[in-house]
Amino acid sequence: QLVESGGGLVQAGGSLRLSCAASGRTFSNYAMGWFRQAPGKKRDFVAGVSRSGGRTYYADSVKGRFTISRDNAKNTVYLQMNSLKPEDTAVYYCAADRKYYSGGYLAPDGMAYWGKGTLITVSS
Repeated sequence: QLVESGGGLVQAGGSLRLSCAASGRTFSNYAMGWFRQAPGKKRDFVAGVSRSGGRTYYADSVKGRFTISRDNAKNTVYLQMNSLKPEDTAVYYCAADRKYYSGGYLAPDGMAYWGKGTLITVSS
């Protein structure tokens, strides 16, 4: 089970940190990703992190502004979001998969487990 938290309303230029708590499986066996879906659009990859946390990868749209990290002792993955823009408004989902992952784009349909999402609204 994956449960996201930390969403909300923020002004452009602001920051938020999302958390995704995992339970039920050995967390460190799973590559983790953050994805987002804006109204009327498909679900898109945002960031991914390897099982150990040593490798990360970002979509171009968030590179330099967002940071993904994980704490395997706490079974939690994080997404620190800085310099938020109105176009970052979306429902954000965390997802997990046992695949070996050392970086690169993660396809949404390649992820086995999903949280229910948390809404981020960035006002201009």
